[in-house]
Amino acid sequence: MATPVWAQVVQTPNFHDQAQRTPEPDLSARTRIRFLTSVDYPPFNFLDGRGQLAGFHVDLARAICEELNVTAICQIEARPFADLAGALESGEGDAVIAGLAITADNRARFAFTQPFFRYPARLAVPKGSDLGGPLALGLPDVEVGVVANGAHAAMLQSFFPKARAVPFESAEKAQEALRAGRVKALFGDGVALSFWLGSEAAAGCCEFLGGPYLSDRFLGEGLAIAVRADDPQLAAAFDYAIGRIVREGGLSELLLRYFPISAF
Repeated sequence: MATPVWAQVVQTPNFHDQAQRTPEPDLSARTRIRFLTSVDYPPFNFLDGRGQLAGFHVDLARAICEELNVTAICQIEARPFADLAGALESGEGDAVIAGLAITADNRARFAFTQPFFRYPARLAVPKGSDLGGPLALGLPDVEVGVVANGAHAAMLQSFFPKARAVPFESAEKAQEALRAGRVKALFGDGVALSFWLGSEAAAGCCEFLGGPYLSDRFLGEGLAIAVRADDPQLAAAFDYAIGRIVREGGLSELLLRYFPISAF
């Protein structure tokens, strides 16, 4: 008998604080809950081949509505990303689930749920690489490709100061250099690298080594749902639902669905 998808193990940290048990919410007074998202951030939110909203965020919103028994009053609609914050503030929606950055400015404008996903940095190396030992020593004098002048370049310097950073002007050029053997490793966004590893462009050349490497300082606080500042009860309700989804294995199922090669 095949193992159900939700029962498979996903290599991902659980970012939702299970020690913080939120009371079961009462949403009986609400007549609708409108999620706002965008269509330009695959695999989190995008249009599928039929022109329908799809993605990790979209399915998570649906799972939240089901967990809260409010599916009948839930709506999910797409707007240009630049319009989402203003639409939420003006009451054109009740929540934004589209990767709105958890910055100090946005915290002053909105209430957020707990993060349910954090962006990992990862090291990619050629398959069969002998860098396991050097990794334990901090990659001394190892040539590591990285996109120049970005968060991952700064993070590489902080996490692996002994490594020899080789800067590239784009992720694509850094990936090609790794595949061609011009660098020994590549340090970058784990989500993007996970899709590259499974792509025709990579041609099965490479794999992850070590990690994941997480840092609020360099990579931000991750992904959360934003609601209006005067509606923290809705954020608490979402936290309650996400906590149950995590405990029931639903978040792992979503990660399997949208990240065939785990970013973690």
